[in-house]
Amino acid sequence: MNETADTKKYKMMTETPIPKLIVKLAIPTIISMLVTGLYNAADTFFVGKISTEDTAAVGVVLTIMSMIQAVGFFCGQGSGTYLARMLGNGEKQKAEEMAATGFTVAAILGVLIAIVGNIFAEPISFLIGADDASLIQTEHYLRIILIGAPFMTCQFVVNNQLRFQGSAMYAMVGLFTGAVVNVGLDPLLIFGFHMGISGAALATISAQAVSFIILLIGTTRGSNIRLHPKNIRLNWFYIKEIINGGAASFLRQGLMALSTGLMNNIARDLGSNAATAAMGVVTKVVMMVASAMIGFGQGFQPVCSYNYGAGLKKRVREGFFFCVKYGTIFLTLGAVLLFVFAKPIIGMMRNDPAVIAIGVPALRWQSVALPLFAFSSMANMFLQATGKGVKASITSSCRNGIFFIPLLYLLSTVYGLQGLEMTQGIADILTFLATVPLTVAELKKLKE
Repeated sequence: MNETADTKKYKMMTETPIPKLIVKLAIPTIISMLVTGLYNAADTFFVGKISTEDTAAVGVVLTIMSMIQAVGFFCGQGSGTYLARMLGNGEKQKAEEMAATGFTVAAILGVLIAIVGNIFAEPISFLIGADDASLIQTEHYLRIILIGAPFMTCQFVVNNQLRFQGSAMYAMVGLFTGAVVNVGLDPLLIFGFHMGISGAALATISAQAVSFIILLIGTTRGSNIRLHPKNIRLNWFYIKEIINGGAASFLRQGLMALSTGLMNNIARDLGSNAATAAMGVVTKVVMMVASAMIGFGQGFQPVCSYNYGAGLKKRVREGFFFCVKYGTIFLTLGAVLLFVFAKPIIGMMRNDPAVIAIGVPALRWQSVALPLFAFSSMANMFLQATGKGVKASITSSCRNGIFFIPLLYLLSTVYGLQGLEMTQGIADILTFLATVPLTVAELKKLKE
């Protein structure tokens, strides 16, 4: 029976017409990413009803949440790309060993983050951008979020491994349920039980725990790989493969965390809590739109890895260009809406004139460059899924690191607050220009 299920899945991944297959896998992942963006924004929305200091605290702690996600994606994408290639190549035992190993590494790292983070919560709060006015709120929120780190890292691993096996629907159900829990608990704990920002944090980690449990159940269904202790291989071979496949994700998410922390510090120095809150709101709004594109790309990644492993390189190229085409169309429409309705969107998240005054131009700057993100993100996922670890790491480092960090200091020094608002949009344009030659070279190799 397992053999029949495995054969069916192999045929589905290697014989189904590319547009139909990607759409089938992308719809659940797009919903998953939108839902993730929704419950990432839920805390900001509900906390925004309390005070600007609380809103700033949530925006500041986004840095740490991004770092925790970076660890989860590192282990999840690193193990997921490898196991998909092994399944495409017919080596299921190696895939099972990688699945168990990736999960174990994520669990160990998640526990370490929770312990170390809580010990140094106060200095970390200052480091990531909290000031005297928002320190207490930031520290309370941060400590609770850190308790959920092991659930968060393991959740991202299981989610990615399910996706790379072609079981995006299980992944979607897990994330969707967690989002419902988070959105439901936020107002209940914040206002009903008068827990304030601590209630928002508790709602978030409760949602992460629920998602993790449901995703873990998903690994026991159908022909999905079961996570079993006997398959754990903490040796250099598997660790190296996790690094090769996951370094790009870690750099992408880790640099996002670093750049957000630096941006918060500069916003604090240039303006006030209003500037920090505004940039936090803009980041979450853009992430919600971009998450749909990332979800589309995550529907492509298992198709890419599976078919690359099976030697079907024409299908890999076809999938890449299909995603870039329709991703660009989608993000162009999203960019127009964000640009036109920037003021009411920011106002909905935090109805503070000072926050709106800073957030609106920042959102519009990012909207201008948003359509280019379709090619940049898809190129990065293509390089990662085909095992081109170095190039994937370079392209993933551009948006929030190689270009963003120098621009952040340069533009904020020259133009002040306006420079801060401009930084991400200009970094996105430069990222696109750097990504094109690296990706085209690999696409040409597939054609040959």
